Amino acid sequence: MTGKSDRKKRVLAIASGGGHWVQLLRLRPAFKECDVTYVTVNPAYKSDVDGAPFIVINDATRWNKFGLLKMAAKIAWIILRKRPDVVITTGAAPGYFAIRIGKLLGARAMWLDSVANVEQLSLSGERVGAHADLWLTQWPHLAKAGADGPSYHGSVL
Repeated sequence: MTGKSDRKKRVLAIASGGGHWVQLLRLRPAFKECDVTYVTVNPAYKSDVDGAPFIVINDATRWNKFGLLKMAAKIAWIILRKRPDVVITTGAAPGYFAIRIGKLLGARAMWLDSVANVEQLSLSGERVGAHADLWLTQWPHLAKAGADGPSYHGSVL
């Protein structure tokens, strides 16, 4: 009989396209002992994950409310099916929904704000950071003490 502690951690690694996806991929060495499912908005990114489970969702922004609802529903379905132990994201909207839904279902969550957000934290990061178990920024001047903001532990990307 295999217990929960005997199995690999299930990780849902999720990000929108472009730089968010590139930064998420740079974290792959940290996942090597895990069962990882990758979720993003561009089917062309499948070749980036060497045959790992890969799911495409629709892309949407805050100006497309219907698209966001559709995205949230797809992410909820993915999380219900995959039951990740951990949700990790570099943003943006897909990561927001994955952390909020994942936490409701008992997953631990990590938000790593994009290295591109030099002057201020991302809007998604500002809204979801307090819900993450680990909230990080890659810029020391954006870190905030306590639970009011992200921590800085060095630039990882």
